[in-house]
Amino acid sequence: MPSWKEIKSRIKSVKNTGKITKAMELISTVKMKKAQEGVFSARPFSVSAMNILRSTLHEEDVFSEFTKRTQDSDRELIIVVASQKGLCGGYNTNVFKKLVEYIRTDWDETRYYDYVTIGKRARDFILRTGQNLVMDFSDEMKDPLTQAESRRLVRFILNEWKTGKYQDVTIIYNHYVSAITQIPVAYKFFPLDKDHMIAFLHEIAHQDISAEVTEDDSYTIEPSPERIVEAVLPMIFDLMFHELLLEAKASEHAARMVAMKNAKDSANKKVAALTLSYNKARQASITKEVSEIVSWVESMKDA
Repeated sequence: MPSWKEIKSRIKSVKNTGKITKAMELISTVKMKKAQEGVFSARPFSVSAMNILRSTLHEEDVFSEFTKRTQDSDRELIIVVASQKGLCGGYNTNVFKKLVEYIRTDWDETRYYDYVTIGKRARDFILRTGQNLVMDFSDEMKDPLTQAESRRLVRFILNEWKTGKYQDVTIIYNHYVSAITQIPVAYKFFPLDKDHMIAFLHEIAHQDISAEVTEDDSYTIEPSPERIVEAVLPMIFDLMFHELLLEAKASEHAARMVAMKNAKDSANKKVAALTLSYNKARQASITKEVSEIVSWVESMKDA
C-alpha cells in the first residue's frame, strides 16, 4: 500500500487534471453554442435550397451536368470530415466506422476511391490505412468556420466532378442532433438525385415532405435555367456544403464538451477515492505512532 505522502501527491496531480478538463469543457461549451447558432441559422435555408433543387431537377437538359454519372468512370471521391485535435470522445471513431461501413456496403473490386480530408485526424487515418489522398483542407478550415473557407472546398469538388473522373461524390461527417447526440452520415453530394434528397430531408432534417413528393412542383425560373445553373447553383452548393461543415463542427465541440465533462467527473471520483485512502493511511500512521509511544512509555516504567 502506498504511503500517505504518495497518495497526497497523487491527489494533487488528479486535481490538476480535473481543473484542466473543466477548463476544456467550458471552452468547448462556448464553441459549441456558437457553432450551434450557426447550424440553426443556416439549416432552414439549406433545407429550402435542397427542396428547390429537388423540385427543379426535371430540367434534365439543364441539370444533366450534375445529375448524370460518368459511365466510363470507376472512381468515387469521398470527403471525410473529422477533427483537428483529439480529446473528443467517439467523434472521430464514429466517422471512421461510418466510412468503413460505407465502403463495405458499396464494395466492388473494380471500383476505386479517392479521398479529400478535412481535419488532421481524417488525414492521418486515410494515410495510415494506405488510401489515395488527393487533397487535404485541414489547415485551411479555421474555427469558427467561414463561408469563404468552405467555398474553396466546394470549388475544388465542383471542378473535380466536372472533369468526369468520378461517378459519385460522397461526404461523410457527423450530423448534429443535440449536445449528446451526433449521427454519422454518408451523404451522396453528386450526382444530384431527387430520391436521395427526399430520404435525407426525411431522415436527417426531419422534414415530412411526403405530400410534396406526390405533387408536380413547378418553379418559374428567370431569366433562364441555364443562367441559374451557371450563377446560382454554385452558390446553393456553397451554402449546402457550408451547412454540412457547420453540423460537423458543432458535433465536434459537443462531443469534446461531453468527453471533458466525463473526464472531469472521473477525476472528481478519483480524488474522492484517493482522499479516502489518504485518510485511512494517515490514520494508520497516527495509530502506529501512538502505539509506539505507548509501548515506549510502558517499557520506561518497567525500567
